[in-house]
Amino acid sequence: MNHYAFYLANTLLHAYPDGSLWYPSKRILCVSDLHLGKSERIARRGGILLPPYETRETLWRLEKAVAAIDPAKVICLGDSFDDLDAAKSASDETRTTLARLQTGREWVWIEGNHDPGPLDLGLGLGGSHREEFKSDPLTFRHIAQASAQDVVVGEISGHYHPKAAILGTRHRPCFLLDKARLIMPAFGTYTGGMSARQAVLANLMSTDTLAILTGKYAIPIPLAACTIR
Repeated sequence: MNHYAFYLANTLLHAYPDGSLWYPSKRILCVSDLHLGKSERIARRGGILLPPYETRETLWRLEKAVAAIDPAKVICLGDSFDDLDAAKSASDETRTTLARLQTGREWVWIEGNHDPGPLDLGLGLGGSHREEFKSDPLTFRHIAQASAQDVVVGEISGHYHPKAAILGTRHRPCFLLDKARLIMPAFGTYTGGMSARQAVLANLMSTDTLAILTGKYAIPIPLAACTIR
């Protein structure tokens, strides 16, 4: 078993080593921060030229996750595209892949700060488009709300691209889990990350937070044991 099973709001969830989340009782697969089209967006805005393959790589990984589980619903937890122009200029290959993945299942796009507002305005991307999505007792949204003391139990969010490591190892994308909320790692290929020990995340999470490292296995370690970067 390479995933990590845990309970949030008395609900069984599985954190997978690829950074996806499985909600078995509702057959929901959730991924966050795909940032499709990031290399194109950087080049368009005059930045460095990156190999334009990250969308293909991210969608290949997503196809693999969907094929392994065959979910009834997929939730993309915001920042699915690196900006609205990246969504508008999505290639035929990207659109075909998304259409294939959406066939026979529900698909929910949650709006993020990079792709605000409904993405379905004539873009032909399929699925439904929400500010947030509720599947009691869980709430899926892009950015965690309030502080650890005020959070509604059962919140699942993304946005921060948390990474963590233990001494002597490299930082890896990770889930952050406490008794009230889960912050997911970025699933996209060119996404970078924020150290899970940064103050903005410490202010959101409780002192007993677990960092669930991704990689070959999903490995839970106390956040307090992670190295500071």
